[in-house]
Amino acid sequence: MSTLLETPAEASAMRRAMLRVKDGFSLRHLLAAGQWAVTLLICAFLIVPVVMSILAGLTVNYFRGVSSGLTLRWLEQVWTQYHDSVFLSLEIAAATLIITLVIGVPAGYALARSKTRASRIVEELLVLPIALPGLASALALLVLYGGMTAFRTSAAFIVVGHVVFTLPFMVRAVAAVAASSDLRTLEEGAASLGATFWQRFTTIVLPNVRPGIVAGALAVLTLSIGEFNLTWMLHTPDTKTLPVGLADTYASLRIEVGSAYTILFFIMTMPLLVAMQWLGVDATGQRGLARKPRKKRRTSSAS
Repeated sequence: MSTLLETPAEASAMRRAMLRVKDGFSLRHLLAAGQWAVTLLICAFLIVPVVMSILAGLTVNYFRGVSSGLTLRWLEQVWTQYHDSVFLSLEIAAATLIITLVIGVPAGYALARSKTRASRIVEELLVLPIALPGLASALALLVLYGGMTAFRTSAAFIVVGHVVFTLPFMVRAVAAVAASSDLRTLEEGAASLGATFWQRFTTIVLPNVRPGIVAGALAVLTLSIGEFNLTWMLHTPDTKTLPVGLADTYASLRIEVGSAYTILFFIMTMPLLVAMQWLGVDATGQRGLARKPRKKRRTSSAS
């Protein structure tokens, strides 16, 4: 049995290599710890104010803190005074969703199918309501429809504003998913078998773009319920939505009532945000679009 004797130079080189590995390992740990620290600080910066606001809505006296006791009195007061705003916000969000589905799904499909310059121009024009401030869009609607008193003072006027604001999210989500699917080949195969356009649209297009529809629907509901700037300009005393009521409570009532209103708003919007994360969808549909090229690259590398 032979043994290998290391020379002093080899032993020194091995020690230096081990030190480099140890230093690299320590550096990676330090970087990871630093990333976690920054992430936790950012989370605390975002979450702590929300927690403090919720606690303020559940305490008897905000300035005395939790030591003054916990109560549901402010939530009951908010619900008594503003439950009409809650139901109105839900009705407006539902109406907005229905209209954006009827318009946005066919529009997104058409834009994905079309490769002309005109379709690209239309797609860019659809993004304008997002690029413009909500107050500017509201002012444009007031200039256009302000003379129609019955329409101007109805909740339908707010629905129109919300459709203008949220429609691009539905169109882009559906178009992104439709563009990533080989719908043209599937439709041509179905057409060769005698399927009509309506049959192809309902049995091929809609099932394939369902992730985009779900993503767009959740985005539309969340944005409609939480939209303030545009709604504040369009609302009347009889069409006060949840965000407008929240601003009123903070401006005219004690902070406990405003914080209790925040809790109510939080309860309405959090299920939608959780659903978006749970379903793994985003408002543009780009997340699912980004996954497919990676699968193709894996297939090509395997072959």
